[in-house]
Amino acid sequence: MTSFSITSAAPADDLLPAFDTGRLLLRPRTMADLEACLAMDRDPQVTRHIAGPWDDPAAHRQFVECRITRAYPRGLGYWSIFEAAAPERFIGWVLLIPDHGAGPEVEIGWRLVRDAWGRGMASEAARAIGRHAFDTVRLPRLVADIAAENAASRRVAEKLGMRRVGQADSDGKRYVRYRIVREDLRAGAG
Repeated sequence: MTSFSITSAAPADDLLPAFDTGRLLLRPRTMADLEACLAMDRDPQVTRHIAGPWDDPAAHRQFVECRITRAYPRGLGYWSIFEAAAPERFIGWVLLIPDHGAGPEVEIGWRLVRDAWGRGMASEAARAIGRHAFDTVRLPRLVADIAAENAASRRVAEKLGMRRVGQADSDGKRYVRYRIVREDLRAGAG
């Protein structure tokens, strides 16, 4: 079972907490992470399952800047992921944001640089943020819409205890919707 700890409490001004899972450090994403986020997204293997402005540098930068600076409801937002063994090296992000930008559902998601794939890091980071969602923010459930062809991300969702509850087509792709409710959270899954 992976454990984690909050390394800073969420103060009244709605700043997100940071987390230390032992192997990973998760901290609120800031503009200091912008260039690393852009570089990650420029890898066509990283973004092949995700619609976005990846091929238009100006639109891509504006999109990521907006996601970084946008105000999210208390306890929600993006966290940048770093390995504890190399805390200066950005390896991706994990999110907890209103589904499709408006809710009422809350989405959990993740994206990592390619050389971090296959090492359990997405599952570990998402598990810490999932616990935050249920234990701190007190959300009743989380959802994730994952491209049907993205077997690796679908496995991450399943490791979190998420269940397939439907599918939909969007942006020319088929997406599988996963959901987990607080009562279904698997403490030691993964």
